[in-house]
Amino acid sequence: MRKAMKQTLVMTVAATAVLLTACNSKSTSSTQSSTAKVTWSRMEKDNITTMDPSRATDTISYQALKDTMDGLYSYSGKKLVPAMATKIVKPTNNGKTYTFKLRNAKWHDGTPVTAKDFVYAWQRTVDPATKSESAYEYAGIKNANDIIAGKKKASALGVKALDAHTLQVTLAQPIPYFPTMLVNPPFFPQNEKTVKAAGAKYGSTSKDIMGNGAFVLGDWNGTGTAWKENKAKNYWNAKNVHIDQISVTAIKDSATAMNLFQSGKLDDATLSGDQAAQAKTNKDYKGIKQASSYFMYLNVKKVPALKNAKIRQSFSMMINRPEFIKKVLQDGSLNATGVTPTNMADIPATKQDFAKAAAKGYTQYTTYSPKEAKTLWSAGMKEAGLKDLTLTLLIDDTDNSKKSAEYFQNTLEKLPGLHVNITSVPFKTRLSRTLGGDFDISLGGWAATFPDPVNFLDLFTTGATYNLGKWSNTKFDKLIEASKTTDVLDTNKRWQDLLDAQHILTKEMGVIPLYQMVQAHLVNPKMQNLKTGPGGAYNFVGATIK
Repeated sequence: MRKAMKQTLVMTVAATAVLLTACNSKSTSSTQSSTAKVTWSRMEKDNITTMDPSRATDTISYQALKDTMDGLYSYSGKKLVPAMATKIVKPTNNGKTYTFKLRNAKWHDGTPVTAKDFVYAWQRTVDPATKSESAYEYAGIKNANDIIAGKKKASALGVKALDAHTLQVTLAQPIPYFPTMLVNPPFFPQNEKTVKAAGAKYGSTSKDIMGNGAFVLGDWNGTGTAWKENKAKNYWNAKNVHIDQISVTAIKDSATAMNLFQSGKLDDATLSGDQAAQAKTNKDYKGIKQASSYFMYLNVKKVPALKNAKIRQSFSMMINRPEFIKKVLQDGSLNATGVTPTNMADIPATKQDFAKAAAKGYTQYTTYSPKEAKTLWSAGMKEAGLKDLTLTLLIDDTDNSKKSAEYFQNTLEKLPGLHVNITSVPFKTRLSRTLGGDFDISLGGWAATFPDPVNFLDLFTTGATYNLGKWSNTKFDKLIEASKTTDVLDTNKRWQDLLDAQHILTKEMGVIPLYQMVQAHLVNPKMQNLKTGPGGAYNFVGATIK
């Protein structure tokens, strides 16, 4: 829970008061004198959890890392562009070898970024000693699986520095989507000197990190509700960074966010509920569609009754998704028919949207049908040998999460004999508890880290880090494995594997898809050319404030 409302509000005002003039006076204009400070104030729903690229798992930390660090590639809108690499590389060795030439770039302390920094970072991330929850993303790189399993040392990973500015990566097998993975923090370089000097504190405060990106993180103590990102003087592409400072505040309440925007203390406010509904008529409103899906996780390992597919299906069919979106979220989010979001990936052979194609013939599992839900519930409870069931729903302590939980509580308790309690905790705690399996039901989601359906489907394979509910299906696992190995170069087979896997997951309700997010924003119109990537992350390089 937040420490005290008074403290939070004081910190919020302190973090944004400096921007009041900058955001609402002529001083923000890029046409002003060179001494005018160009600033931008935005919000997150919660705090940064970590600035360690190997350990970050959430979109808030990812955004801060992408603001302050560069990997080999980045996204300019939906276009993949070179970042630390000098160009987009074509693989050799039948698609298994990538050789990247690195540009002359510096860390924020002025020292060179070299190929060895990538080698160190990648080996550190895949090393079991680091306990990285993103190590699985390396699975397609040579020897990664054996390293993760503890059978080989991290130094055996298929990555090497041929010289200071040449990085070579060898894959175990071709991965069509490998280049798109390189935009994410787990593949960023890391400064070995900083990591070792900070030790266990690495990534925990702005003093215990070293970036190489467009901005330098400041005023972040690891737990505070506000931080600043200042333009990096040593950034290789500094000439295209037109914002001097980004001020970020963690705001959990939409009413507070709207008030701060309306009073000129916030340039970009994220809204939900009543405020989102009100904002739609505002000239500064923007509905930003996200490549992200939100789920209801059911812990089949902790709660034996949830192993029953009929009980899981009954939960899904009791949820009136359109009503929930209209009455609770009120932000224009989209009804989810599966875990993969729409408009993220097309099937190459047919040019059909994957999510829409996968939903054909399976929409009954995500359609509100209380009569069928109660029939399935009764049958499932009989099979489980139960007459009643009490579960606890674990949620974040945000205004939106609390309203969502109350809706689901009222909805699910219409199943006879089901009782749902609600536990509200800070985001960081909820993340820790869900990863540790300490929940019955939990609300959460996933934003695309690369635009391919396997990015979502792979989450639910047996033993996967983010298979939070521990659902398991052997056929599903085999299909996902085939899509990444034996069928990886056969486009038609690979995409059929993914379709078949999505069908199994939807029918079995291994996780209950709820909605695809459309974020409701109020945005100061002075911002120009701010682009978002496939996962919804901002790219402030090239953006201007008029």
